[in-house]
Amino acid sequence: MSYILVAMPLIPRLQLFEFLDQSWLPTPLRRGEVDYLRVVLDRMRPYDGVAPQLAELLRTAGTDRVVDLCSGAGGPWRTLLPALRAVHGRAEVVLTDLHPTPGQELPPGARYHATPVDVTRIPEELTGVRTLFEALHHFPPEHARALLADAAARGVPFAAFELTQRSLPYLLGQLLLVIPLVWGFTPLIRPLRWWRLALTYLVPIIPLLILWDGVVSSLRTYAPADLEKLTAGLGGDGYRWRSGVHRAQGMVITYLIGQPGQGAENPP
Repeated sequence: MSYILVAMPLIPRLQLFEFLDQSWLPTPLRRGEVDYLRVVLDRMRPYDGVAPQLAELLRTAGTDRVVDLCSGAGGPWRTLLPALRAVHGRAEVVLTDLHPTPGQELPPGARYHATPVDVTRIPEELTGVRTLFEALHHFPPEHARALLADAAARGVPFAAFELTQRSLPYLLGQLLLVIPLVWGFTPLIRPLRWWRLALTYLVPIIPLLILWDGVVSSLRTYAPADLEKLTAGLGGDGYRWRSGVHRAQGMVITYLIGQPGQGAENPP
């Protein structure tokens, strides 16, 4: 396994509390946070550049299907799937989540699995390349290792990507920029709801929730060295892991890719 270290000192990883992980979070607050993340991904398109790597995973696995885990309101797939289909024309994606939000606008080839899916007990019928976007940090090490071990045991290709970083400059940037960004992006969310405006501008609960969860997400992020420890010993029967940092369009993406056979040696 090879990895590239970000040239910044890391803060110790902390498995703190995120509101979005809680089943009791009221629906308007959950939708407020998830919809904000959706519009940011749609506008920024940070993950379109990983389409060639996903296409290669599909090709070597002999499948056209991606099973996306912890999809929220669709993750990056509104822009990523068209980019993936440009290099792998038959690609399709099944979106899953423990708290599914079907009814989202999705591109051709994408559909929502309407019933809840727990990543520790993925149904047998959900076959394909497994992906996680901005979600691996939600799991403490023992649970993260268990879901990775399941992919390796079943010989299923796996890819996780995260934009968050566990560094002091990144955290300071969040503290300074997140709330203004929420205020700026909220008018772009459709449909425009009165409760969203009230909970964003009048009583700014949604911006504060997003700020808290964003900072905690950064503190929970697995760096490449952490991912190497998580996957140690999970390479039986030729299954191999690689992790590192990919820089593109001014953004830093931490990745973890697992793949059976020799194809896993190819760098991203």
